[in-house]
Amino acid sequence: MQYSHIQINTQSSIRIEGTRTVYFDPFQIRTVSQDADLICITHAHYDHFDPESIAKVCKNDTIYVAPVSMEKELQKLTGGENLHLVSPGEHIRIGDLAVKAQPAYNKLKPFHPKRNGWLGYLLEMDGVSYYIAGDTDAVKELQGIQCDVALVPIGGTYTMTAKEAAGLVNKMKPTAVIPIHYGSIVGKPEDADVFKKLVDPDINVIIKLK
Repeated sequence: MQYSHIQINTQSSIRIEGTRTVYFDPFQIRTVSQDADLICITHAHYDHFDPESIAKVCKNDTIYVAPVSMEKELQKLTGGENLHLVSPGEHIRIGDLAVKAQPAYNKLKPFHPKRNGWLGYLLEMDGVSYYIAGDTDAVKELQGIQCDVALVPIGGTYTMTAKEAAGLVNKMKPTAVIPIHYGSIVGKPEDADVFKKLVDPDINVIIKLK
């Protein structure tokens, strides 16, 4: 199974299509679709919060989820309509979708400090659970996440490396994993090959970014 309903655009720009259409960090979107039922933003960096791309996928009743620390930016973008601001560990239900905010931060690097309360997300839709990591290191809080599909950064520099990401995924034991956040701004296309070799063989590694 190649999970064709999951599309990776650039970096960590993700679209998951089910009974609802959910976007995570839309970035460098080229076509206007205005099909987003839910848009989740992980943090404030330009390659994750791109208002121009959001404008191409949002519609009048799109619901937004974002970190509490991004209240100013999201209020400006949405006018406060259909906006949920959350902190790590919080759960929300949006119709038939369940969303849990997960911590996403660097342990030693300065790029994503824990104090910012930036996020990854665990989404449950149509009986499938998806973990979208955001920009994070392989911190201990993430090891116990249970999901069917994990989407994790592997490019290093600002996030975990391919080796660190594989170590985390092997502890989480999802059914499938899709590496993200490499091959454009940071990381090399070859990082996906390194990652795949290090992931346990019973976990399906799906390469969508080339």
